[in-house]
Order: sequence, then C-alpha cells, then structure tokens
Amino acid sequence: MPDDRLILVTGATGKVGRHFIGRLLADPDGGRVRALCHNRVLDESARLEVVRGSIADREVARRAMTGVSHVVHLATCKETPEDVMDVTVRGLFWLLEEARTAPSFSRFLLIGGDAGIGHFFYRREAPVTEDGPFMAYPGCYALSKVLEEVMLEQFGIQYDLDHCCLRAPWIMEKDDLRFAHSFGADQFGGPLYREMVPADEAARHAAAGAVPILLDADGAPLKRNFVHVDDLASAILVALDHPAARRQTFHVCMDEPLDYGAMAAYLAESRGVPSVPVASPFHSVWLDNAKARLRLGWRPAYDLKRMVDSAWDHVRAAGDPRRVWYPG
Repeated sequence: MPDDRLILVTGATGKVGRHFIGRLLADPDGGRVRALCHNRVLDESARLEVVRGSIADREVARRAMTGVSHVVHLATCKETPEDVMDVTVRGLFWLLEEARTAPSFSRFLLIGGDAGIGHFFYRREAPVTEDGPFMAYPGCYALSKVLEEVMLEQFGIQYDLDHCCLRAPWIMEKDDLRFAHSFGADQFGGPLYREMVPADEAARHAAAGAVPILLDADGAPLKRNFVHVDDLASAILVALDHPAARRQTFHVCMDEPLDYGAMAAYLAESRGVPSVPVASPFHSVWLDNAKARLRLGWRPAYDLKRMVDSAWDHVRAAGDPRRVWYPG
C-alpha cells in the first residue's frame, strides 16, 4: 500500500473506527490517519492526528479534509432524530463538497448499512443483491442510510467523484453476539426478547442463559445477516484503492446469514446452552456478497461457528465494560 496516503476517518472512536485504525497503523506502509472526533478522542501518535469538532460544522469539515487523499466515513446516528440530519445530510455534504474540489483527493469510502434496504422488515423471495431498491423501514436511522448512499452516488454522477459504498449488516465484535441474544436487561440491540415473551418467562430464560430461536413470520427459524468487525476492516483495506471499487456498492457480510435454528443447535451441542422459540413478524433475508468476493477478491473469515465461538469465549478485561445502550 502507498505510504503517502492521508486517510480521514469519521466516527473514529467507534467500534469499526478503532479497529480499522489499529489495522492500518499496524502496517508500516499504511499511510497516515486523521481522526475526526467529536465527543471522545483518540491518542495522537506519529501517524495519527486528531481534529476535534462536529461534522455538521463546515469549517471543521474543511479543516479535517485539508490534504486528505481518502475518506472512510463511519460517523452515523441511530434513532436520534435531533442529530440524524446534521450528521447524515449536512455533515456528509460538507465532506463531499471538500472532496470534489481537493487536488489530493482519491476516494470516498462510505460504510452503508442493510437498514437502507429494509433489513428483515420486508419479505424477500431471493437473495438481495446490490441492484435491489432502497426500502427503509420505519424510523430515522434507516432513512439516513438511504440518504447517505443517494448523496454519494449523485456526487459521483455530478462531479465524477471516486467513491465506494460497503453496505454492512449488524457489525459484531468481542461478546456482542452473545449479548445480542439475551433475555435479560443486559441485551445488546434488538429486538428486545424480554418484551416478546411474558415477564416471568423472560426472567426464567435469562437465569438459564437461554438463547432465542427467533422465528420469522412463517414460523421458521429466522435468517439474519451479520458481519464481524475483523471482516469489515479487511474489506475497507481492500476497497481503499482497488480499481474495481470505483463508484461501486458491495455487500460486506458473512457468506450465509446466521440461521437462528442452526445457531441454537450449535450452542446446545458445543456448550449445552438451552434455547427458546420466539415468534416475530420479521422475515428472513440473505444478503448476497458475491460481488465483493468476485470483484474485490474479499472473503469473510467468520462463519456461524466462528462467530458464535468468538462471542461466547470472549472474556472482557476489567477496564472494558459492556455498553448496553443501543437506540434503534
């Protein structure tokens, strides 16, 4: 990789930002990183500098973009209506305005999300490819993911801006997957299983350490897409300069969606973990990652068993508490 790159990372203190920056700095030829930080701040080093401020402030965006060759845009909002337009529309617009006129600029890489194509809210009859329509589900977060991709695409059309969108489903690290499938108040993300069964049953399942077998609207075990942060970081590193990524969108996810029935069976066999069927109105969905595998040569390292094992085997350090607040 060229060592003269200056890569701006927004959302740099989040799960993906920290992991990606760590991977990049571990490579002596990975170039320099500028982290745009708002509330939390990273420690600066010889190859890592920090710009502080709100992405919605044009002067902050201009300062952050000075001399930048690449952008990895990770900054996002969940279900926070008071902030989402400032980050999604105003902030992204200022970054793109700077990028299109910067002589040093090479590529704008957006981390999109499957929320923009409906996640598991809508019935699908076949695997979902990058050519499918936008289908935001209710709420401001899903809408924001649509707006991001549309704005990026239009800057490519209007100004021939080199860009790439890596569209990812729910991103897992450490013990996320385990706590995403809890009946207790320690659950990470949703749907909230303790609210989908009677309270006494939820308490009993939580005490037993049971996992839900989430059922789809037809009563079959749901299939839902995930990606491990290691695999997403690998995809970002590949897409930064790959010629085939120019003005393209790629699904970056496991080769197969996680099957709740298969997960429960593996946990029962490998760890004696009990499971409980939970009815839902959701629909199974299969994101097709063939385009990323074919065009970029990228392959996810995590399948169902590795994803489960890494989450259930993970032991958090004393200074690394679990953050359970996750709106949306």
